[in-house]
Amino acid sequence: MKHFLFLLFFLAQIVVGQKVTEVSKIPLVVDTFIGIDAYNNSYVVKRKTLEKKGQDGTFVFNDFLLGEITSVDIINPLKVVVFYEDTNTVVLLDNKLSEMERISFNNLPQFVNISSASNAGNNSLWIFNVDTQQLELYNYRSGRTTIVSQPFEGKLKSQASNFNYCFMLTETKIRTYNIYGSILSEIDINGLNKIVQQNEKLLAVGENQLLFFSENTIKPLNIPIPENKIKDLQLTQDFLYIYDGNFLHTFSITQPKK
Repeated sequence: MKHFLFLLFFLAQIVVGQKVTEVSKIPLVVDTFIGIDAYNNSYVVKRKTLEKKGQDGTFVFNDFLLGEITSVDIINPLKVVVFYEDTNTVVLLDNKLSEMERISFNNLPQFVNISSASNAGNNSLWIFNVDTQQLELYNYRSGRTTIVSQPFEGKLKSQASNFNYCFMLTETKIRTYNIYGSILSEIDINGLNKIVQQNEKLLAVGENQLLFFSENTIKPLNIPIPENKIKDLQLTQDFLYIYDGNFLHTFSITQPKK
């Protein structure tokens, strides 16, 4: 608790004019906490199985032949994007986690080896081509690929995106691209492991720090993390969710009254 109160204090300083309050702390033991969608459904991964829980019940999806689940994108709960890096495959699921479509990048006319995939809207995915070291947009209806970025050095460690922007984290930089292929920012940074985004606001996690980036700020605001390691997190319009491997902490972010 000491760690999260410390984190909460500093987070309150960066979310200027807003009040940040811990509203719940619930036990949770899963492999990965994915997040909460716009309909208040929760998503987790346990033993290679994606699980969704909400008012409509519990739904699951798994395909053990595809390997470990690398990432899950729930920005559109009606079209959940599940990526399996081991088999170079994306599975699209509906709101009951029933399979809608499967895209094997191994079987495309032009083979593409990817290390990330997330929803870009309009039947497209943000993908990172490992062989060319480029961010691409892949339209799975037309089969067309649009190159978004120039090749860049470094291993991709984390990708966060919405329908308009994609943030790419390597060992030394965070790069921001828009859907038209323009690079909007390039920030030198070291020691980060994961990024998450909400409305072009970005949170990045390192071994002992949580950094906050806003669309109008290119200088990160450092938030020391002295004790518990953050395993997973999600930032939404009104809440920050932090999973430490044992508990899911939920913080409310209240807009100031005008």
